Amino acid sequence: MENSQDLCSTEGDGDGRKDVASTSYTTACVGAAYRLFGRQESMHNCLGGGQAADVLLWKRGHVSFGAILVSTVSWLVFERSGLSFLSICADILLILVVLLFLRANYAVYRNKQLQTLPELVLSEEMVNNAAASFRVKINNVLLMAHDITLGKDFRLFFKVVVCLWLFSVIGSFFSFFTLAYIGSILSITLPALYSKHEETVDGYCGKIHRQFSKHYKIVDEGVFNRLPRNVPKDKDS
Repeated sequence: MENSQDLCSTEGDGDGRKDVASTSYTTACVGAAYRLFGRQESMHNCLGGGQAADVLLWKRGHVSFGAILVSTVSWLVFERSGLSFLSICADILLILVVLLFLRANYAVYRNKQLQTLPELVLSEEMVNNAAASFRVKINNVLLMAHDITLGKDFRLFFKVVVCLWLFSVIGSFFSFFTLAYIGSILSITLPALYSKHEETVDGYCGKIHRQFSKHYKIVDEGVFNRLPRNVPKDKDS
């Protein structure tokens, strides 16, 4: 009898611990703050955790400022000069080749030893990794295009149509170089600003996300779920 009572008490304690654990887990899940893009790591780790992340988060301020300065000068040259992209690239390469050639001949004339330039070599591993990553992304895009053309996923079709329409509207107001310049400036400034005001931004984004999810659920139940779907019929074996 005592053993049975001990067993019952042990089981009761186990159930109690399970209830407490489940309750605390549920409370933690409910009380968990919204994180932008559902990230679980710090901004530095999400950006790769290397030197590029240091530049984007302004931990190397001189490099970040230099990137903004180079982007601004490049945009002014490409956008305001009136020359084509091919002409500007050819002129820059021409000036660079002439300067390096004159530098080498001047060093020979003065009997000076030139400082050896670093050799830029692409290893086979780097090429294979880049090709594998590019292949995966291309396959995902082709799979999405396949589902859209066959009408299998109306939600994906709707999202793609909205994104392409937005790109078309934005492209009608800005040129390619202006969009590239804006993207470069935003990529250097926004991560640092978000990292500085992370809690405030996550709070506002959480509210927007909840409102958007509520409205999307209404549209999903009222429109998307009523659309006919291509369901393959099971063949008799």
